[in-house]
Amino acid sequence: MTTEISTGVYLTHLLRAYGVDTVFGIPGVHTIELYRGLAGSGIRHVTPRHEQGAGFMADGYARASGRPGVCFIISGPGMTNILTAMGQAYGDSVPMLVISTVNAHGRMGSGEGWLHELPDQQATVAGVAAFSRTVHRPEELAPALAQAFAVFDGARPRPVHLELPIDVMLAPAGHLAMPERVSRLTRPAPDPALVAEAAALLSAARRPVILAGGGAVRARALPELAEALDAPVVMTTNGRGILPPGHPLAVTLTASMPATRALIAGADAVLAIGTEFGPTDYDMYEDGGFAISAPLVRLDIDPGQILRGPAPAIGLVGDAALGAGALLAAVTSRAPGGGAERAAAAQAGLGALPGRLGQDLALLDLLRDTLPGALIVGDSTQAVYAGNMGFAAARPGGYFNSATGYGTLGYGLPAAVGAALADGRPVLALTGDGGLQFSLAELASAVEAKAPVILLLYDNQGYGEIKSAMIAQNVPPLGVDILTPDLPAIARACGWQTVEAETVAGMREAVEAAARRAGCTMIRYTDRLRSSLAP
Repeated sequence: MTTEISTGVYLTHLLRAYGVDTVFGIPGVHTIELYRGLAGSGIRHVTPRHEQGAGFMADGYARASGRPGVCFIISGPGMTNILTAMGQAYGDSVPMLVISTVNAHGRMGSGEGWLHELPDQQATVAGVAAFSRTVHRPEELAPALAQAFAVFDGARPRPVHLELPIDVMLAPAGHLAMPERVSRLTRPAPDPALVAEAAALLSAARRPVILAGGGAVRARALPELAEALDAPVVMTTNGRGILPPGHPLAVTLTASMPATRALIAGADAVLAIGTEFGPTDYDMYEDGGFAISAPLVRLDIDPGQILRGPAPAIGLVGDAALGAGALLAAVTSRAPGGGAERAAAAQAGLGALPGRLGQDLALLDLLRDTLPGALIVGDSTQAVYAGNMGFAAARPGGYFNSATGYGTLGYGLPAAVGAALADGRPVLALTGDGGLQFSLAELASAVEAKAPVILLLYDNQGYGEIKSAMIAQNVPPLGVDILTPDLPAIARACGWQTVEAETVAGMREAVEAAARRAGCTMIRYTDRLRSSLAP
C-alpha cells in the first residue's frame, strides 16, 4: 500500500538513512513543508539567528564530527546570506549539505517579482559549491543526495547545494521506495606501484621532511610514518595536532617563517600530504620566499590539486589515511638520527616572533593545558593570527579557525556552537569584539541549543589588527575605532554567564569554572592579561 507523503517529508527519511542527526536552519514560508517530517524523526533542529550563522554552525559541526553539516535554507535571501559560510567551507574543504527551496516551476527566474525570486539561484550558489543542482522531479531527489554524499565520502569534501522548487517539495512521493539503508562510497587508495616508487624515494633520503595539511588530520598512520622515516612534520594551520605537543618531530612554526623554510630547503625529499600549499600557510607575507628544491611526493584526494603549486616528482591520488598507511607499510624504517634536531632547529624560530605574538601563543598554550583535549575554534582575531603562526594543538583537528584561505569574520561563535553540539564537550571559542558583532545574535541561539561554549572575548574596542596595519602603512586610521557596546551585558541578556579575566591565574580559574558549569560562558579579557603572559 502506498503511503501518501510529500517530497519534503521524503527528504527527511533520506537524510536519516544517511545518518544525519542535526539540521541547522531558519524556517520560512517557502520551507515549511521541509519541517513536516522533522518532528519525531530523531533529527535535531538548531535555529540560528541568521543563515550565515547556520552555515558557520554546519562548518564547525562537520569539522568536529567528520560528517557533513546540513542546513535547511529558504530561497532568495536565505541563500545569499549563507554564501559567505559556504565560501569558507569551500576554501577549507569542509563537507556541507545546503538544502534550499526555490520558486516553483514557471516562477523561478521569471522576472515577475515573486517572493524571494532570484534571476538564477543555482548559478548564484554554484561558485561556492562542489555542485549546485535543481531537483525537478521527486524521482530525482534520491540520486541527487547520493551524488552529494559521494562527494563527501569519496572526493575532496566541499559544500553541495540542492534546491527543491516549491511545487516539487509539495509533490507526492509515497510511490518512492523508503530506504532502510543507502550505499556509501569509500575513499580511493593511491596506486600501489606509485606508492612503492614513493616509498623507495623516501627511504633513500637522509633528510626527508613531511608537510601535513588539513586533509591529513585523520591519517592515523602519519605519526608512525614520520618516526619510521625520522622526518620532521611541518603542520599547516588545519593540520595542527597531527603530532602532539612536545613530539620531537613536530614543527608547528609556519612555513612562512625563515626557520621552517630553512628546514624544507635542507631536505633531500619532501612528502606533502593533504595540503594545497596555500599562501596563508606557506607565504603569508607574500615575499615569494617559499620553495621546494628536493624531489616532492604529493598525496591528495584531489588530482587537480596535485598539479597546482609545486610540481611533484610523484603524485599519489587517494585518501590521506589510506595513503599514509600504505607508505608506512612500504618504507624502510631507520633508527632515529638527526630528525629531532632538524625539527628543533625549525621550532626555535618561534623565538623570533614579535612579543605580542608570543604572548598570544602563551594564552593559547594556557587554554590548551587548562582544558586538555578541548576543541579551540577561532575567528579572525589577534590570538588566532598568532596561533596560526605556531600553536601546537593537543589533537588532530583540535584547532581550526576562519583566518585561513577565505578569511571570514564572525565565524568563531557559530562555528563553536556547531562543534560543541557535535563533540558534546565544552568548546573554546576565540573572537574579538569587532568579529563578535558580525554574529552577535548567535549568543541567543547558543543558549537555546544548549551548546557548551566558552567564549574568550578579546576586547580592544574596535578592529585593532586593521588599525595597526593602517598605521604601519602610513594610512590615517579610519573606520576602525567603532562603537563597541557592553558585550558582556548583551551576553547576560541572552542567558550567558560572564566573567572578566585579567591575570593568568584568573583566566585559568575562569576556564575551569566554565567547563564545570557546562553552559555558555563569556570570558572577557584585554591587553592587561596579554601583558602578563610571558612569550
